[in-house]
Amino acid sequence: MKKHLLVLSLTFFGAISVYAQRTISGKVSDAGGEPLIGASVVVKGTSSGTVTDIDGSYSLSVPSDSKVLVYS
Repeated sequence: MKKHLLVLSLTFFGAISVYAQRTISGKVSDAGGEPLIGASVVVKGTSSGTVTDIDGSYSLSVPSDSKVLVYS
């Protein structure tokens, strides 16, 4: 019984951490409005990030408590 309770608890907390994320998407462009290809987009304070595609677009899954993205 304890083993089943442990597995159920771990599954529950694992599911919560997955659902505690949101997807942020956007487009990075220069001052003239041209898309920036290969720009880095990172969640501040983490190693979670992505790079922009040929249209300057990106999509990134971030924790719900994150508030700052760093572009470079």
